[in-house]
Amino acid sequence: MGLYRDEGVVLRTQKLGEADRIVTLLTRETGRIRAVAKGVRRTSSKFGGRLEPFMHVDLQLHTGRSLDIVTQAETITPFAAVLGGDYARYTAGTAMLEAVERLTDAEREPAVQHYLLLVGALRSLAAAEHDPGLILDAFLVRSLAVAGYAPSFDACTGCGLAGPHGAFAVAAGGSVCPDCRPVGSAAPAPATLALLGALLTGDWASADASEDRARREGHGLVAAYLNWHLERGLRSLRLVERV
Repeated sequence: MGLYRDEGVVLRTQKLGEADRIVTLLTRETGRIRAVAKGVRRTSSKFGGRLEPFMHVDLQLHTGRSLDIVTQAETITPFAAVLGGDYARYTAGTAMLEAVERLTDAEREPAVQHYLLLVGALRSLAAAEHDPGLILDAFLVRSLAVAGYAPSFDACTGCGLAGPHGAFAVAAGGSVCPDCRPVGSAAPAPATLALLGALLTGDWASADASEDRARREGHGLVAAYLNWHLERGLRSLRLVERV
């Protein structure tokens, strides 16, 4: 493949040798990749600061045997500069980066929808358009839907009966009617399911008007649903401040 260009968001980094760094990125066209950025930990590096988590960059890379090599990086949007100074937005963003890496489990497979969701969510966080917790939960439920795990917050996942219903079963895929309700189902408030449905569909007017109780309960359902499909929780989700 030789040289190629793409744009991407830095998900995480790790040290390599004395001056290099391995960078994990979600790119628009190539999908999730791992690449070596040589010499970026030296103070003389021209683009070391552009390859930190949250940075939205335009890249030139060279295909390697096991890891590609970053040969050029130009900043598109410096999300790190804004999010790094605010704990609530930073921790919400960190959970997004971890989640999208886990949900795109195969390297070098195109993930355009996940990429666009991530850039849009980071842009919304940076601009403080909504509560950080709401932005995070909206990103998580939409990312799950893109990955093929769309939760239902209205119709019964067992028989399709129109809702809303009074129970939510993580293993069943969401809302369940009284006849399909399995043992151990949660019984969230109607306002909670309405909030989650609004986040999934992008109804921000309704989401912004939601009460703190619905937000707390909704976050718990989203976290449980995510953990079920990932088979283990996100480490960074524990650091997110909730109202």
